[in-house]
Amino acid sequence: METRRITVISAGLGVPSSSRLLADQLAASAERQLAAAGYAVDIEVVELRDLAVDIANNFVTGYAAPRLADVISGVEGSDGVIAVSPVFSASYSGLFKSFIDVLDPKALEGKAVLLGATAGTDRHQMVLDFAMRPLFTYLRTRIAATAVFAGPQDWGNNDDGGSPLSVRVDRAAGELVRLLQDSGSQQKPAMLESLPFEQLLAGISGQR
Repeated sequence: METRRITVISAGLGVPSSSRLLADQLAASAERQLAAAGYAVDIEVVELRDLAVDIANNFVTGYAAPRLADVISGVEGSDGVIAVSPVFSASYSGLFKSFIDVLDPKALEGKAVLLGATAGTDRHQMVLDFAMRPLFTYLRTRIAATAVFAGPQDWGNNDDGGSPLSVRVDRAAGELVRLLQDSGSQQKPAMLESLPFEQLLAGISGQR
């Protein structure tokens, strides 16, 4: 049985955090749908608030403390990422961006990514398309078409799978699953063979 590894990144600051709640729902739906498709699933949840000091120190020293280094290694080794941030000043949080900045610029290249955001008002939902999606496009990830925003009205006491939020979560997670199913066929480009100059010159001469 093939295994798909997913790193869940939550940039929420509170306890409990609405960003973590959304991240957990997205992860649970993705795990359920991957299992139904016949995959084993390995999910690691990262709470960025627990790494805030290590992330700040990394900028100053250029060195990742062991705990942060383990998280970075986990992200690099994952097949997919679920990334959820609260909205601050009409964008993702500074903590969220700082963590992305300590990653190698190529660490996320080709990975399947599902985006989520939370805020106190629906007026911030465009942050997904105008801030988060461009960021992950720049990092050359494969982004699920559906991103999920959750506002205060989405957190009911009895979410039985029929609420609008649950519908969006399942649709987005399903898109992530399809990207992850394609991960096995993603191949790195073959390295170009370096030929001696004389052989290259001979090849050019032979084409005249």
